Amino acid sequence: MIKLEMLRVFRTVAEHGSLAGASAALGRTPSAVSMMLAQLEENIGAPLFETDRKNRLTKLGEGVLTEAVRATDVFSSSSETIRRLTNSIAGIVRVAAVPSVTITLLPGAIAAFRSIRPEVRLEISDVDSASVRRRIRLDEADIGIVSAGADDPGEGVTILRDRLGIVHRLNGPIGHALASGAEASWRLLGLEPLIVNPLCRLVDSDWLAGLQEKSNLEARNTTALLSFVRDGLGATVLPESAIAHMSDRLGVAVASDPVAIRELRMIRNPDRRPSPAAQEFWDALAAMGTHAPDVPPPT
Repeated sequence: MIKLEMLRVFRTVAEHGSLAGASAALGRTPSAVSMMLAQLEENIGAPLFETDRKNRLTKLGEGVLTEAVRATDVFSSSSETIRRLTNSIAGIVRVAAVPSVTITLLPGAIAAFRSIRPEVRLEISDVDSASVRRRIRLDEADIGIVSAGADDPGEGVTILRDRLGIVHRLNGPIGHALASGAEASWRLLGLEPLIVNPLCRLVDSDWLAGLQEKSNLEARNTTALLSFVRDGLGATVLPESAIAHMSDRLGVAVASDPVAIRELRMIRNPDRRPSPAAQEFWDALAAMGTHAPDVPPPT
């Protein structure tokens, strides 16, 4: 009978090209490794290496190596999944979220969750929406929070809807124009260099689309965007809710030509059953969304 450990030893020898190298990697004596290989070849009924030096595979050995790699990789992946499930008794929840969430919605949700499950470890990463979806798909995160337009196809659970606006310096060209009575319009972005970020694409404006093509500065992290605006590098587009996290040197102008709505949606892998801890944090986020500032959809 071929055992998984035989395939693991064979793979290690094939990858190192010698018994000595494989023995060191496996922490076994060369004789023990050689005996395991002999047992595998006896079960298969043919040699797997051309010579006793174990540095060149036979044609059969090459095929067996392919299967050994596949089998040991699957076992390692399953072992890691079982380890995570075991750890979920105490709890580890991996959350991947767009940057604006990490400074607005998440802190309150984390505080509320800690009050009922202080033993659970939370691992938070802030990445763009595309990366959030990739991490969920590859099981690198238990919960994802993405940005989407209000008219985008339904995806996940909406926990917040807020308006997008122009973030600018109060003493900059846009700030001066507004102070002089100018109406809030996306065209104001023509007064300063545009700092592009993924939220710009949620605004249905040909004017803004043209500015994006000409822009030579792009950032994805909310903290970086606010710093760039504060330092006079230009203006950008962010949710109105970001006002609470700005300095008194910055302002936000909510344009209505058109009104642009950003939705925050929670997503998770439908093919994987969430751990108890992940489900509880999902529920905590949903509850936070229920009480979060909301705006009606554009009419």
